[in-house]
Amino acid sequence: MFESFRQNLQDLMDRATPPEERRAGLAQMKDTLVHAKLAVEDLRDGVIKTQQKLAVEEKEMQTMQRRREAATAINDAETVTLAEKYHGLHSERVDVLKRKLEAQEAELAIVERDVAEMTADLKRAMTGAPSGPARASINDTATAEVEDLLRRDSHVGAEIDSLARAGRRADREAEADRQLAELKKRMGK
Repeated sequence: MFESFRQNLQDLMDRATPPEERRAGLAQMKDTLVHAKLAVEDLRDGVIKTQQKLAVEEKEMQTMQRRREAATAINDAETVTLAEKYHGLHSERVDVLKRKLEAQEAELAIVERDVAEMTADLKRAMTGAPSGPARASINDTATAEVEDLLRRDSHVGAEIDSLARAGRRADREAEADRQLAELKKRMGK
């Protein structure tokens, strides 16, 4: 995804591009940027879900530790054995989830950096600023105008926000359904 974006940018900057091709290239770059931003949101959601799973597993591991200690205090060997078994399982899951979370956070940082670079590159392409190290000196007014154009054009921000809201709503509804089913199960229905 990022390679095609950079290739389009390079093509636009390296040659005298006719206006029609330039607009088509910019449109394709905007589309790629929208998909990249959606990918960032998916990665963030994944990090949050992993953090939540990790918190649950850590809590369960602590619960098993307390049960093992309580069973040891009353000399209940069977409960001690079971608590040790489940403490070990939860401990393994905690280790795996910590490694997973670390990898997800690293991936998110990389993709966020790429998206920031893509956004800056698109702004430069839209303003006609040169590429390369000297390109960082874009006029603040032009940058604000480009940001405004990006917000208005194809409603990128609204689309991303709408998709994020829909995802959160679906997650809440699924959680409510799960809790309702659990409640019905407890009530014997």
